[in-house]
Amino acid sequence: MRLLLVSTIAATLEAFLLPFARYFRALGWTVDAAANGISASAECQQTFNRTWEIDWSRRPTDPRNLLGAVGVIQQLVQRENYDIVHVHTPVAAFVTRYALRRIRMRRGRPKVIYTAHGFHFYRGGRMLRNMVFLTLELSAGRWTDHLVVINHEDEEAAKRYCIIPPDRVHYMPGIGVDTKRYSPDAVDEADINRIRQELKFTGEDRLFLMVAEFNPGKRHRDAIHALRSLGRPNVHLAFAGTGPLLESMRHMAETLGLARQVHFLGFRKDIPALVRASVATLLPSEREGLPRSVMESLCLGIPVIGSNIRGIRDLLTNGGGLLIGVGRPDELAQAMAWVLEHPDEARLMGERGRQHMAAYDIRNILALHEDLYRKALNEG
Repeated sequence: MRLLLVSTIAATLEAFLLPFARYFRALGWTVDAAANGISASAECQQTFNRTWEIDWSRRPTDPRNLLGAVGVIQQLVQRENYDIVHVHTPVAAFVTRYALRRIRMRRGRPKVIYTAHGFHFYRGGRMLRNMVFLTLELSAGRWTDHLVVINHEDEEAAKRYCIIPPDRVHYMPGIGVDTKRYSPDAVDEADINRIRQELKFTGEDRLFLMVAEFNPGKRHRDAIHALRSLGRPNVHLAFAGTGPLLESMRHMAETLGLARQVHFLGFRKDIPALVRASVATLLPSEREGLPRSVMESLCLGIPVIGSNIRGIRDLLTNGGGLLIGVGRPDELAQAMAWVLEHPDEARLMGERGRQHMAAYDIRNILALHEDLYRKALNEG
């Protein structure tokens, strides 16, 4: 079998899809990938059979997306004769399905599968934005053989709006997390102590951690305001990640007199140890699909304080954390105070979250994808 995995940028492949390439190549499949920037990704070059550079952008209105990329995708798929094209991320998903709409109808191949990592229309979203993105999904649904959704709100929406026939909508619990790597037993106590030394903590200091790109939708500003209203000098907040708002958030922390308590860590490869060094992780986002940072925290037995939105709600409803309103730093501060004042209950909360994560393990997700691919191929 010949499988092509497609995303807008190579970082998506690196973060989520390398295990899929290894798994299906071990079964004897040819697994190729296409994305912008993939030629510069050593991991992708090593993991996929072949990689293809696509000049498109995450910005939906970029003219490259339809003027140039459509023809490239059409030529690539016809030349390589793929059995399945599995697309991820909104721009790549729409453009690829648009490009293949006539090819798949004429030849019955490739089967086109789309994983929605969170529809761009959602409860609480702006009405006009929701209408635009729902219309695009309805259009692209006609060119899709199977749709994978990773949270229950998207599953319900896909069926309610009949984006594709309901029997071709497949709920899967995420895109997979390695519960063996993200396990309390896999983190050495020395690594946790090293982080506390790096941050110059004393025995009384407590850490909250947020792992997220610095963009407006993640609402780092709410975490900073919550820390200020908490008013506890021994409580610290660490941000792991980069992005366009990093410097403005650094300036905000300094302006509010929190420079000593807010730590900007940048890109880190020791996330498991950082999580285990924390009393809880935070994610006060406006919109998520099924956030990996929450999954990793729960796998490591650390409770999460997150917005009461799709994805986060799916992960925390079994008692692995606390839900707060979007844009409510006061509620976030109250939840942080609860964790600090109820350490035993917080630890039990983290343990409940860890038990809940078995279904999200990468090995389970790979098996579900194998079943889906077999089903799609057997349809003729």
